[in-house]
Amino acid sequence: MAVPTITELLDAYRAGRRSPRQVLAEVMAKVRGEDAHNAWIRPLADQELEPYLARLESERPHALPLYGVPFAIKDNIDLAGIPTSAGCPAYAYTPDRSAFVVQALIDAGAVPVGKTNLDQFATGLVGARSPHGPGRNTFDPDYVSGGSSSGSAVSVALGQVCFSLGTDTAGSGRVPAAFNNLVGVKPTCGLLSNSGVVPACRSIDTISIFATTAADAQAVLDVAGRFDQQDAYARPDATPELGRGSIPAHRFRFGVPRPKQLEFFGNTDAAKLFEQAVARLEALGGEAVVIDFAPFLEAARLLYEGPWVSERYAAIRPFIDAQPDAVIPVTREITLGGAKPLAVDAFQAQYRLQAIRRRTEAVWGELDLVVTPTAGTIYSIDAVQADPIRLNSNLGYYTNFMNLLDFSALAVPAGLQRDGLPFGVTLFAPAHYDQDLLAIGDRLHRAAGLPRGATGAALPDVPPVLARHDHVIPVAVCGAHMRGLPLNHQLTDRRARFVEAIASAPRYRFYALPGGPPHRPGIVRVAEGGIAVELEVWAVPADQFGSFVAGIPAPLGIGKVELADGLEVPGFICEAAATAGADDISAIGSWRSYLETVAAEQQ
Repeated sequence: MAVPTITELLDAYRAGRRSPRQVLAEVMAKVRGEDAHNAWIRPLADQELEPYLARLESERPHALPLYGVPFAIKDNIDLAGIPTSAGCPAYAYTPDRSAFVVQALIDAGAVPVGKTNLDQFATGLVGARSPHGPGRNTFDPDYVSGGSSSGSAVSVALGQVCFSLGTDTAGSGRVPAAFNNLVGVKPTCGLLSNSGVVPACRSIDTISIFATTAADAQAVLDVAGRFDQQDAYARPDATPELGRGSIPAHRFRFGVPRPKQLEFFGNTDAAKLFEQAVARLEALGGEAVVIDFAPFLEAARLLYEGPWVSERYAAIRPFIDAQPDAVIPVTREITLGGAKPLAVDAFQAQYRLQAIRRRTEAVWGELDLVVTPTAGTIYSIDAVQADPIRLNSNLGYYTNFMNLLDFSALAVPAGLQRDGLPFGVTLFAPAHYDQDLLAIGDRLHRAAGLPRGATGAALPDVPPVLARHDHVIPVAVCGAHMRGLPLNHQLTDRRARFVEAIASAPRYRFYALPGGPPHRPGIVRVAEGGIAVELEVWAVPADQFGSFVAGIPAPLGIGKVELADGLEVPGFICEAAATAGADDISAIGSWRSYLETVAAEQQ
C-alpha cells in the first residue's frame, strides 16, 4: 500500500488513527526491501531514525506543518551524520549538519528516511549514470527514470515516501517527474537555499521538489522556502520584475512554441498528448498564443556548448584531478571538458546570454506563462547506454534554458502513451511565480484524470491549490483610471492587470468633483441612502503600489471599498468635505455613463 499524501497523512495523525512510529515502520519495510528500480543509496537504520521519532512523540500533530511526513533526499544534499556521495563512493563525506532546506523540513516535523540514487555528480537527465545501477522507470523498468534526481522521483512514484528533494540545474527536477507521473517543482533560483548541496553549476543550481500532487508540493515549498542569509546565491521571495505580478486562475494567456519548433524526436504519442494538454489549458480559461521559441532554444545550447560546463569542473576540481578514474567515463568526459574554456569565453557567453534574456523579456509583456513538453520523448536504458550524450541532450531540449534565464517552472503529469509510459508538460514563467504555477498546474493535473504516481491510486479529493497573490494589491477604481479613460496609463505603466468589472456594495454616494481636466469622481460611504457604484478592480504589483498612491491628489485617497460580493479591497475614496461644491451623480452610478451624459449635453 502506498504512503498517503501529506494532507491525508496529517489528517490521520491529527485524528489519532495513525502514529509516526507506525507509518515509518511501514515506510522503512518498503525502502529496505527489494530495490528493483535502484532508487536508494543509503536508507537510514532504526537507530538513525529514532531521534526524529522520539522528538515527534513530544510534539502535538497540529503544532508542526509536516508532522511525521516521510521524505527522501537526493544524495548530493546533506543530512547530518549520513554520508553524502553525489553518486561517487570515493568522494563521500559525512556532514556534521544538514543542508539548510533539509533542516527546515525536519524542524517542521518531516522525517528523512534515506539518500537516493542519482546521475553521478548530478550530471545527466537520464538516471543511468550511476555506479549503483541505472534508475529504472516506475512504469516500465526497461526505460530510464530520468535524472539526475532518479531515485528521488522513483521513491515518490512508488509510494514509498510522501515527497522527496532533488536538484535541478538543467532539468533534473522536471524530467524525472515527467517520466514517473509526478509533479516537479523547479523553483525560482535562490528561493530554496543551496547551503549543504554538492554543486553542479553553483550559480544556477536549485533544490527541487517531487510530489504526487501540487498540494503536497506546495506544503513542502511553504516550509522550505525560507531565506538563508548564509547562502550567497539565496534571495527572498519578491514581487516579480517581469509580468504583472500574478497569474489569474482564469483568463490567463499562455505561450506555445511554433509548430516547427516543437520537437518530439519521432514520438507521435507525445505530440498528441501535448496537443491535449494545450486544449485542457484552454478549457481551464487560458488563451493559447503561438510564440517564437528560438531565443529559449538558443539559451539552452549555451548550457553545455558554452563555458557553464566549467562550473561543473570547478565544483569537484580537486577530487577529479586527483582521482579521475573514480568518476564514471561519461561524467568524467563532460566534467573535464570544463577545464578548457578561457575566462574570455565566459565573459563572451555572459554577454550573449544577456542579449538573449532581453529578447525573451518581451514575451512577458503579453503572456502569463509558457507551456512546453517537459521532454519530447523517453528512451530505453539500453538506448541511452549505447548513445549516452546525444540522447541525454535530446531530453534537455525544453529544460536547459530554464535556470540560465531565471524562470520558475512546474512539471505536471499530462497523460500516458499507448505503451503506458507517462508524458508530462512544463509550465514556466519569470522568477517568483512559483505559487501561481502551482495553482494552474493543480487544475491541469486534475483535468488529466491520471493516477497518483505509479501507485494506481486516484488523486485525493482535497481543496484546490490557490495562488496566494502576495505580490499584488487589488485596487478598486471608479473614474479616470478605468479602462480607456485618461489616467488608466498610471495603472498599465506599473504593469497592473485588469481583474474584473464589479459594482460596489450599495453604501455610497457618488459625486463629480470640481476641477480638471481630467475630471474625477469621488465616492463617499454613507450610513443610509447609499447606492452601488460601477467599479473596476485592478491588481497592482506590490512594489508599484506606493508610487501609485503617492500620486493621488487630495481630496482623493485610498481606503477600503466594499464590493457587491461583500469583500473589501483598497480603492479610491473621497473626503466628505470635498462634496460641498460637487455634483451628486448617485442617480447615474457610473462615471462612464456620466461622461456620456455630459458629452451629449454639450452637443
